[in-house]
Amino acid sequence: MKIQTTLAAVAALALTATTALADAHSTCAPSKWGADDTIGSANHVSTERTLEAAKLIKQGKSVPLGITIDAKTPAFAPRSLSLQVVQPNQQGGAKLEAFGYPGNYNDDILHTWIGIGSQLDGLGHLGEEGMYYNCLDEKDISVITGLTKLGTHDVPPMVARAVIVDMAKHFGTDVMEAGQGFGSEEIKAAMEAQNVTVNPGDIVMFHTGWTQGVLEQDPTAWVSGEPGLTNEGAEYVASLDPMAVGADTWGLEAVPAVEGDGTFYGHVILLKQNGIYILETMNTGPILDDGVNEFMFVLGQARIRGTVQAMINPVALY
Repeated sequence: MKIQTTLAAVAALALTATTALADAHSTCAPSKWGADDTIGSANHVSTERTLEAAKLIKQGKSVPLGITIDAKTPAFAPRSLSLQVVQPNQQGGAKLEAFGYPGNYNDDILHTWIGIGSQLDGLGHLGEEGMYYNCLDEKDISVITGLTKLGTHDVPPMVARAVIVDMAKHFGTDVMEAGQGFGSEEIKAAMEAQNVTVNPGDIVMFHTGWTQGVLEQDPTAWVSGEPGLTNEGAEYVASLDPMAVGADTWGLEAVPAVEGDGTFYGHVILLKQNGIYILETMNTGPILDDGVNEFMFVLGQARIRGTVQAMINPVALY
């Protein structure tokens, strides 16, 4: 009788564990790009879209979307950066006669977290319940030496049409407030007023004025909060089927999160649930100041195997 009771208890525990595991995996849905896909919305890259984007070059201008970073650039804790310039084998002013002339050179050593400044968030960045994009389990892809899948080195050069939605203009201000969120209603209204349309495979960026108006003036305030997407807003933007979603903020979503939202849950919606990349700290202000909100976007990130994120400087061509 005791044996039967014990077996029943074991069976009940096994059923509970199985149910819990099933519940964990139930939060994951296979990608529309296929069960083996690892690049998500980067599948939108095509010769046709590249040629269409090239038609947006009217003035011949190229403008950087990335910001300059250094050891003082504020970053999400505990991220930091340290740069050293060295002159190997040239102590005491020694020259490199082995070159066949009295040569000298500088090299640099960089110790850094990658998620500083302007960056691409890869699909292995944020997940939920141990799961990442396309039902990939953290135990299978996350090792200390780098991601075994979803690394940003696999992302093809991102070339696409890009648009900027000026949310600061929509709210009648130069700089939105930290924690000020915007969702589908505000995004739709801003897009209509600014004559912005979004096609599948486009790059969508939101301008809040945060980097242009706060970063240099008050770096601590800049990294302590930010305006941005609500969770519902992230769902809406994902429904437009873009290649990537970005903003002139360090984290894309409103911080502190609006009431009822999960902090940075927009990352989960975009990255894990939809395979859509995130572009952070995009310097959108100078492009809008030039009277432009539609342009050709070109990004070729450093291909370091297994990285979760990439330091980037995309170029806007118009």
